[in-house]
Amino acid sequence: MTDNVIKSKSYAFALRIVKLYKHLSAEKREFVLSKQLLRSGTSIGANVTEAVGGITKADFSAKLSIAYKEALETEYWLQLLKDSGFLDENAFNSIFKDCVELSKILFTILKTTGRIRNAD
Repeated sequence: MTDNVIKSKSYAFALRIVKLYKHLSAEKREFVLSKQLLRSGTSIGANVTEAVGGITKADFSAKLSIAYKEALETEYWLQLLKDSGFLDENAFNSIFKDCVELSKILFTILKTTGRIRNAD
């Protein structure tokens, strides 16, 4: 986390989510699912930022755990928006790929810090 790659990536992702929310609400007139997406998609970066400012290792891990769960929730809302016809395949693939990348990075950090244990 020394170069804060996850912080910058989660912030850039949040900006994409805000733009997508604007599009979905203005152009597609979709308000319910897109609001859920806005909340979870921007929460990833907010929790990462709180983790970086964490006072203890436990605080750091707890906030990153929340960010990871928010990333998984965001994947769900994106899939639902695509499958219900509000997001076309190209738009979905682009933003979903970024979301999965965030999820993987967060998972790796949590695994490295010992917050996630192997199920083996």
